[in-house]
This record gives sequence, C-alpha cells and structure tokens, in this order.
Amino acid sequence: MKKDIEIPVAKDVHIAIIREWNDEFLSKDWNAYLINNRTDAIEMAIVVSKGFDGETKTSTMRHGIGSIEPKSYRKVELLQEDVLELNNEFFVTFFAENKLFEKRFLFPKHTITEKDLTNIPIIEKEGILLKD
Repeated sequence: MKKDIEIPVAKDVHIAIIREWNDEFLSKDWNAYLINNRTDAIEMAIVVSKGFDGETKTSTMRHGIGSIEPKSYRKVELLQEDVLELNNEFFVTFFAENKLFEKRFLFPKHTITEKDLTNIPIIEKEGILLKD
C-alpha cells in the first residue's frame, strides 16, 4: 500500500540563472539553464516555470527540453528584468533509471542579483545556483 510506493529523489539536476552577454541585442541578459550533473543521461525533460508574488503572476511557461547528456546543460528560457522582482518557480520533470523524477526549484524574489553571482560548475559562467 502506501509503504510500497517508492518516490524517487531527484539529485544532481539543477536550475541555474546565468547572467550572460547577448550578441543579438547587445545587452546582458538573465537566462535559466537546466543542468544534468548526474552520471547518466536524463530523458524527456520538461521544465514548467512561473513568477508570482501575491496577486501578481506571470504566464506559466512549459518547455520541452528533451534529453540531456551526463555532465551537460541546456538553456531553458530568458528571464526579463521585471520578472526578477517576483518569486521564480521551476518544476523539472524527467525520466532516468526507468523512473519518473520531479523536482521543484524556487528562487525567492530579489535573490537573482549581480552581487550574488558565483561560478556555476559545468556551465563555467557566473550565475545563481540553488543549493539542494
């Protein structure tokens, strides 16, 4: 019954918010990336994101990422500056080890700032990474 249900814990998969130069618009942008720091590939990855703060909400965005090889990453979306004033939530769902995994990431409002940038492993750029 309930004791027989196994809920797998998603480890070594992260969302990072990277501050990087955009050659097309000649500006620095904030971009969300999905990082697979596992030793195996993840498949059919989906990221659902939204921003919120009380009554203020953004649209819910759904991104089909597909497969990500071990120790690699994929860009998810561009975050506009005004969205950084909100709580930013990312739900990541993927298959690995013949199981379905899900993990929630929450970047509280005003935590995505230039002063909080650190080096992000695997991507090797400066950004914000939540600790598990």
